Amino acid sequence: MTGGRLLAGRYELTEPLGKGGMGEVWSGRDVALGGRRVAVKLLHADRLASLSGTTDPDELRRRFLRECRATARVDHPGLVAIHDAGRDGEELFLVMQLIEGCDLSDHLAEHDPYPWPWAVAVLAQLCSALAAVHAVSIVHRDLKPGNVMIRHDGRATILDLGVAAVRGDGEDTRLTRTGAMVGTPVYMAPEQAVGNHPVGTPADLYALGAIGYELLTGQAPFTAPNAAGLLYKKLHEEPVPVQRLRPDAPPQLAGLVHQLLARDPAARPTDTGHVFTVLAPLLPQPGPSAPCSSSCSGRPRIRV
Repeated sequence: MTGGRLLAGRYELTEPLGKGGMGEVWSGRDVALGGRRVAVKLLHADRLASLSGTTDPDELRRRFLRECRATARVDHPGLVAIHDAGRDGEELFLVMQLIEGCDLSDHLAEHDPYPWPWAVAVLAQLCSALAAVHAVSIVHRDLKPGNVMIRHDGRATILDLGVAAVRGDGEDTRLTRTGAMVGTPVYMAPEQAVGNHPVGTPADLYALGAIGYELLTGQAPFTAPNAAGLLYKKLHEEPVPVQRLRPDAPPQLAGLVHQLLARDPAARPTDTGHVFTVLAPLLPQPGPSAPCSSSCSGRPRIRV
């Protein structure tokens, strides 16, 4: 696909930003609002069909729009804003706020070893955003560094709720069927990878712990050649202690990361409030100790 396409008679696609298993994301302009810059996610109908267990296009669209409405009701500065959603021909699309900055993966690569106060600041911001998500009974299910943008002023923003699941509203509002493994294996909780029962908020806390581990140590808590190998390690092994790899990290921070990575969901912190309580005393004061703007290109990116 090339730039210049007008989607739904309103959104002009200008430049590809990223692509993945669920679809692709473009930068664009909302011509109905004076050319406001937006990010437009196009979803592949065949991929959605394989994950949802139905090939009925009307049913896919119904689930998609229902999930978009659920996720759009979350209002938090640490989450990308949803502007619009719909269908153009055979494609489903989601229009989002365009965030400029550097994704957390690149930010870590440019500042390795990552200062532990920066890691605390990022984790606390993600924790706050997850609290807003969980408060409306949504589970993110795919929190990872590639889905987090560090803005030029140091704010962290979660970009994508693309595989989120809405819980507790009396109907199945998930776009994907139960048992379909969606998410990113490195950051996926063991119970989510097994995929034999509904995934709750502890899965997002596990992903938060995996991100914290990587920020502090420069490596993932577990590595393996494939998803099955990763799952085996998560179920039967323990990650190398954070303080062995990063002795300057405060013991309470290292302990929190390992608690978040507990293989048993019941052994993880009870909620994001508990996590924030541990992080709060470690937060850096405003100034040069906070996450700074990076040398990443200002070109926005979204990974799906």
